[in-house]
Amino acid sequence: MKNEIKIFSPATVANVACGFDVLGFCLDNIGDDMVIRKTDKKGIHITKIEGFDLPFEAELNVAGVSALAMYEAAQPDCGFEIEIYKNIKPGSGIGSSAASAVGSVFGMNELLGRPYNKTELTQFAIKGEALASKCEHADNLAPAIFGGFTLVKSVSPLEILEIPTPEDLYATIIHPQIEIKTSEARAILPKEVALENAITQWANFGSLIHSLHTSDYDLIQKSLHDVIVEPHRSKLIPHYKEVKEAAIQHGALGAGISGSGPSIFTLSKGLENAKNVKEAINKVYSETGITFETHVTKINTEGIKILN
Repeated sequence: MKNEIKIFSPATVANVACGFDVLGFCLDNIGDDMVIRKTDKKGIHITKIEGFDLPFEAELNVAGVSALAMYEAAQPDCGFEIEIYKNIKPGSGIGSSAASAVGSVFGMNELLGRPYNKTELTQFAIKGEALASKCEHADNLAPAIFGGFTLVKSVSPLEILEIPTPEDLYATIIHPQIEIKTSEARAILPKEVALENAITQWANFGSLIHSLHTSDYDLIQKSLHDVIVEPHRSKLIPHYKEVKEAAIQHGALGAGISGSGPSIFTLSKGLENAKNVKEAINKVYSETGITFETHVTKINTEGIKILN
């Protein structure tokens, strides 16, 4: 059995407009690389971090916290070292903390001979994610582990449903280089919502799930509307309205806030439309003076994977 493993832990989009805290999907070419190795020295030890300034103390790092949760449950006769090559900027809204939390437990599980299934790995990773967001939720974690679209039916007990991904669905992501903390973005949300809005939201969500099962792109377009969270969180993202309008005008099925922002996701049918959307939203932000990155990616139906 191997003593070391290198993995790719992917970025993810959570909420997906009307699916707040329950729906997410996995991105294909954006993510962190991590190396996990077994050691004779007991415990969890983060030995290398590149890309961003993050804590090396396991109990202060999301990768370390999820690893400690699994380590306590597994009680292995070894320890683990973790190297993190961070490509997803913390606070970007595309699952930076989730990628770290998932990567450590996935790698450990592989080196231990896979004693835990994907749902159990997600349960360990929730502990790390909670360090970053101040609450336990799995809408970024689940798609990173399972791949594709996932629906978190329940957190306690944890139940994850895999949702089909239409073959020709592409995501275009724009990431303005500002930081929005998940905990702060949650704090601005209302504690109560109008019944009328709730009815609209769950109708949109139900039809979105149906459209993914049936590859009905017209219905996807009609369903990607958020009347509860977006009106509040969009105020934190400069030029959000202009980006969304430009994306839809240039072929996107819809757009929304990725996670808690500031990244904005769009979904398109076909690569050509996704690239046209990229050009349109680039134009919006190129006139703002705010640094940004954009990505075009197919939906990643594999999820986290081994690189060596």
